[in-house]
Amino acid sequence: MSKSDWIDISIPIRKGMVVGPRDPQVDIWLVRDPDKGDPVTMSQVSMITHTGTHIDAPYHFLRGSTTIDEIPLDTFIGPVRVIDIKDEVSIKVKELEPYDIKPGERILFKTKNSSWVYNTDDFVTGYVYFATDTAHYLADKKVQLVGIDYITVGGFEDPEGNREVHRILLKNGISILEMINLSGVEAGEYELNAVPLRMEKGDAGPCRAIIRSL
Repeated sequence: MSKSDWIDISIPIRKGMVVGPRDPQVDIWLVRDPDKGDPVTMSQVSMITHTGTHIDAPYHFLRGSTTIDEIPLDTFIGPVRVIDIKDEVSIKVKELEPYDIKPGERILFKTKNSSWVYNTDDFVTGYVYFATDTAHYLADKKVQLVGIDYITVGGFEDPEGNREVHRILLKNGISILEMINLSGVEAGEYELNAVPLRMEKGDAGPCRAIIRSL
């Protein structure tokens, strides 16, 4: 097979992979096994919809709002910008202001997370996250999708702040792509395809997120 120009930025789903500190572990087992006389191999998976690379829908935090199957597909497909974040604590407005963010943009934020958080199956707490005023800033800019290179967009040490970041983004119609890996990806313009599974009335949807350079 010829080498594809697509870059896979999603996290493989596997037993024992990192999950949120209060989330159930992933379990995968064979329900059909040729070694036991079955004619086919067939696996069963037990995991929450926020496992691995996934899209948060507004319904995740806002009851009665848009579910994952109701978000227009165009949200997840199209031009995307990768911005390299230097701050090692949080994504702050001051660092974003020079980028002249436009309405309708999709933006993936590459932080120090990509280079180390996926080296362990244990949940790490010192990841880079969105500051609350940054969520307001992106909402004011009217972007349509943001991506972060760990499990959640908010900080671990401030649970209410984490929830508030989600609510600000989601109530303004901004889809959240979480748990991507941008190690080896340079800042710049790309094409994104991150269509989530069609989970009926879903609060989130796992996806295979891929990008290629424009």
